[in-house]
Amino acid sequence: MQPKDAIDVPNLFSIRGKVALVTGGSRGIGRMIARGFLEAGAKVYISSRKKDVCDDAAQQLSQAGECISLPADVSTAAGCAALAKQVAAREPRLHILVNNAGAAWGAALPDFPEAGWDKVMNTNVKSIFFLTRDLLPLLEKAASPADPARIINVGSIDGIKVPFIAENFAYPPSKAAVHHMTRALAVHLGGRSITVNAIAPGPFESQMTKWMLENFQSTFEKECPMRRIGSPEDMAGVAIYLASRAGAYVNGTVIPVDGGICIT
Repeated sequence: MQPKDAIDVPNLFSIRGKVALVTGGSRGIGRMIARGFLEAGAKVYISSRKKDVCDDAAQQLSQAGECISLPADVSTAAGCAALAKQVAAREPRLHILVNNAGAAWGAALPDFPEAGWDKVMNTNVKSIFFLTRDLLPLLEKAASPADPARIINVGSIDGIKVPFIAENFAYPPSKAAVHHMTRALAVHLGGRSITVNAIAPGPFESQMTKWMLENFQSTFEKECPMRRIGSPEDMAGVAIYLASRAGAYVNGTVIPVDGGICIT
């Protein structure tokens, strides 16, 4: 006979049967999270701006589980509304929303263009607010006090500490905004049984970090107390934790996944 206080650990970390949407899910951090969710038994929709890239990624990821491509440009309010409409046409509820779509722009300070600033802020900040707003009805239908619906925003350690690669002026403040919007939404939505948390990745392999790692990977590894960059398992693990019953009482947090870089 199990004791009254026994904990069913396998079910505690299970997301089997849940429905998730991962924006920017065709590559990089988003793909790592999508793959982890699929391996853990969730049904996953991925979205990215380029249809052929999104479709191809979904086909490859379908080897691990049910993955559906929903191409969309979430950098505009209209794009967010269109994506939410596509999800609502296919699902009565949404258990997990991962706001991962992101952009960066590098230029020297005297030459930094308004178009670059706007692209980064629209993709990294505005998309999170409007897509969350538009998907709230589906998230509320999946929510319960014991097992809330989950919103996971992808920030960055660049929103916690100033990066040493300085000519990327819009990206760090955009991610700091993501972190604080996470806290604000967590307070507002907690009463609806929806948790809102953020993951702040350090260096991981992705298209966005390709140039940076080609030129500075050894520097990151020396700066990191763990002496390495992140792996897909590192990213999938924290996302699965936040999406599972194990993370049901975690709300309004920003979790650095960086091997300790942001505290050095």
